[in-house]
Order: sequence, then C-alpha cells, then structure tokens
Amino acid sequence: MKIRFSHVLAVGIVAGVAGWMWTGSFVAGGMADSENATPPPSQRAEEAAAKPFRVAVREITAQPRRSILVIRGRTEADAKVEVRAETSGRVAERRVKEGDRVAKDDVLCVLDKGAREAKVLDARAQLAQAELDFTAATQLNEKGFTAQTRVAALKAAMDAATARLEEEKLELSRTIIKAPIPGIIESPMVSTGTVLAVGGVCATIIDADPVLAIGQVSERDVSKLEIGQNADVELVTGGNATGKIRYIGTASDPATRTFRVEIEIENKDGAIRDGVTTTARVPLREESAHLLSSGVLTLNDAGTLGIRAVDEQNRVAFHPVTVLGGDEDGLWVGGLPDTVRLIVTGQDYVTDGQTVEPVATMAGAAQ
Repeated sequence: MKIRFSHVLAVGIVAGVAGWMWTGSFVAGGMADSENATPPPSQRAEEAAAKPFRVAVREITAQPRRSILVIRGRTEADAKVEVRAETSGRVAERRVKEGDRVAKDDVLCVLDKGAREAKVLDARAQLAQAELDFTAATQLNEKGFTAQTRVAALKAAMDAATARLEEEKLELSRTIIKAPIPGIIESPMVSTGTVLAVGGVCATIIDADPVLAIGQVSERDVSKLEIGQNADVELVTGGNATGKIRYIGTASDPATRTFRVEIEIENKDGAIRDGVTTTARVPLREESAHLLSSGVLTLNDAGTLGIRAVDEQNRVAFHPVTVLGGDEDGLWVGGLPDTVRLIVTGQDYVTDGQTVEPVATMAGAAQ
C-alpha cells in the first residue's frame, strides 16, 4: 500500500506534541512564564489600585505684595461759581473777558447806576434833617420845653433815616459785581448792554487750583482706601500728576453701588483742564500673597474658586482664594497659608480628604 505524505505529516505532528507534553513545560494563560517577566494586566491593575494616586506638587511661599487700585474718572475744578447780579440793571461796563485770570474782589461787571446815586443823596439829606430835629428836641427837653415822647419819636425817625441811607448805599454797591473767588473766567460771559435781572449771570469763574480727579470705586474696594493716600494720575491728554485722596464717599450711588472718591492735584500753572478723562493708580497697603499660574485654579463642588494642596499627611485639601491681580508671571492670590504644597498636576482628578502620593516638581511645572 502506498503511504501518502499527509499521513506522514500527521504522524509527525502527533509525535511532536507528545514529546513536548512529556517534557512537562507549559504556559498557563494570564501568568508569567519567568520570575522577571512583566506581570499580566490584571495583576498590574490590582497593584495600581492599591497604591495612592500620584500628583505633582510644588511648595509655594507667600510674598509681600503692594497691589494697585485703578480708579477711572475725570477732572473737575475745585470751585465753579456763577457770579449773579443782586440787583437789576443794564450792563454798562465789562471789566474782564473770557479766559482772564482774576483775583478775589476784582470787578467783573458794572451795572448802570440809574437813580441809585440820587437816592443815596436823598437818604443822606433826610438823615441830616432827622439828626438836627433830634438834637434840637433833646436840648429843649433838657430845659423842660418839650416832652420826652417827642424826643423818643425823633430818635426813631433818625434811626429810620440811618437805616434807609445804609440800604440805598448797599443797593448802589450792588451795581459793581465782584469776583467772590480767584480763578479763570469761563465762556460765555454777559455782553455790554445786556439788561440783567436779579439773579442774572454776569460771569462764571472756575478755580482749578487744586483740580480734582473724581472717580467711582466699587463697594468691594472702597474699604481699602484712606484719606491722604497718594495716587498717580494719568491724563488722557498726556502727562501725569501726583495727588492725594481728600474725600471718600460715605453713601453709595443707588444705581451703580459705587462710592465717589476725590483726588486733589496741585495745578498752579493751570495746565490740567476741567473735564479731562483720568486714570488714577492708588498703591494699597502691603499684604501677603502667592504668585501662581492660572492653570492650577479649580472649582470645588460649591463652585468656589481655589486651589488643591497636600497637607502633612498627604491628604488633599481645598483652599479658596481671592484673585488680587495679575502680571506677566501669573496671578496673585490671597487667602492661602504662608506655605502650601500646591498640586500643579492632577488637581482635577482627586477629591478633598483623599490620600495621594505627592511628587515634587520644579517651579516651571505650574505653568
């Protein structure tokens, strides 16, 4: 009988398997075949679950920092007075013009005196007559030729004449309108020939020395300011000035919930104009703060902004923070202990109170 090749191949395979089984060497599925072999996935998963979660940490220490509060606003003259007429009359003379600098009590406008001078002369004459009558009655009374009641009546008449004279003189003086404060004449100003009624504006005077930089501060920041604090003021027109806080509002604006702040700036040369947009920077009190990257900030379950750190027992702890400001190096935050082991990698994969394995990193790892 002819032997086929397939029969020979089958016999060879059977003989090979029998020989391998006779040696006793075999590999069980899912188990290492030597002591130094890599453990199977199931074993590695069990070992990983038994170990604490590894996080990258960096120790940060508080640094002294003086933050800057920015106040945006505008300039305003220290005083702005509309000089009004106290009597009616036609403007007969205008002694100044728009833009002139005036001192206190300088004459601004002169009104037509009309019959006022004549009334003063009439009142003076009546007073002189009343004085003569009173003197004569007094002498007669001393001799017993007139009653004391007549002397009293003439005394009253003389006092009335004196009061009328003073009134007429005051009315005449009101035709000369003077500057109540020093400053610069603002446009527009009344023209010669205009008839002013009582209360009509002759001129407007602006006293811009000192000038005020006025802005609004939020209710969160107003407690950081104090009267007398220095401020650097930048003008939108160019240039800078230095001033001091002279007023902090005690009541907020109901619409914006902000407080008025006035910064007084010396302006002897009048270079700073009224109504110019300003940006004031006020250095605040020095405080301890931490500088860190914005990437390490996280939120807790309540939505509070903060960071996660590792305590001495390698447990995760959440610390809320307050952002104080930022620069090119990162964010300045407050509210942390002086020294803290900050989690810079893995903070979003751990929970408060969880024990972890901290791995120290260099400062750059926080970026």
